Amino acid sequence: MNDLMHFDPNSVANSNNNIFGLPTSEESARLVILPIPWEVTVSYRAGTARAPDHILNASLQVDLYDPDYKDAWKEGIYMLETNKKILTKSDYLRKEAELYINYISQGEAVEDNKFMTKSLKEVNEGSVFLNDWVYQQTKKLFEKDKLVALLGGDHSTPFGFYKAIADKYESFGILQIDAHCDLRKSFEGFDYSHASIMYNALEQLPQLTKLIQMGARDYCEEELAYIQESKGRVVCYFDKEIKESMMEGVTWKQIVDTIIGQLPQNIYISFDIDGLNPKLCPKTGTPVQGGFEADQVFYMFRKIHEAGKKIIGFDLVEVGVSQSEWDENVAARVLFKMCSLLITSQGG
Repeated sequence: MNDLMHFDPNSVANSNNNIFGLPTSEESARLVILPIPWEVTVSYRAGTARAPDHILNASLQVDLYDPDYKDAWKEGIYMLETNKKILTKSDYLRKEAELYINYISQGEAVEDNKFMTKSLKEVNEGSVFLNDWVYQQTKKLFEKDKLVALLGGDHSTPFGFYKAIADKYESFGILQIDAHCDLRKSFEGFDYSHASIMYNALEQLPQLTKLIQMGARDYCEEELAYIQESKGRVVCYFDKEIKESMMEGVTWKQIVDTIIGQLPQNIYISFDIDGLNPKLCPKTGTPVQGGFEADQVFYMFRKIHEAGKKIIGFDLVEVGVSQSEWDENVAARVLFKMCSLLITSQGG
């Protein structure tokens, strides 16, 4: 239990404390956030590897009162220190990946270039290493009876977390908020690309019985075919369909009720920040026009909780960094809302 006797939630946040200015230790926290500074396979703009530390700084500006989940923070939220070795490995492999992506984008054959063949091999081996590292870290936290959240980093980062979730739960669903479907197979030759995270999860984790996607507005024919051939295991509420339904008089509440009706009892939320309108996340890796307002997503979270669903974990990924720290401030508030939801859905 956290000792809050001398903590004033109405005062300025103490930068010597942990995330959101909370005087919490890892031992006393009910929820532990695992930051993953990794962006090796990003296809367009980099920067998300350093987002966790920027979000930590921005979190000191977040007020702790939340009318949806009052006092959930009192259960204890703690963010682990960013692993510098993982960041260094990401920086090195990112340079390798950039050279490789530039090479293949010019139509060159990888097998004709020994250096590029080596780079591709190193990136794929690095991704396997990262997946195992995240898996082991998450397992250790579960063994300590902690709730766990992951803060990326690109969208490839939570795969090891999914594996740990699959060890703990016989069946679960993922609610994916994203501008993209992430159902590509080995995108650009990278086996664990950010654009392949859901494909890999579905193919390797039979415990994942349902994937509900919402907000997708940039996808390929291969991904659409995968959804259509999934026999209902994957259901996507495309951004275009949602917007047109609302233009024709369907309310957001009706759409939310329909989506919640598809969700199983145990839900993991995967929130790619580019699922929001890019005015809220202009520095994300692959911004796409359209998307949700934050209030729409927060409304859905509240309705999921009211429906009695159990949130079993979440990730927040693809946050960009900027001099203005706008993206980081939006992400800090999304993170706080998701932390509160996770704690409250467990009976906190």
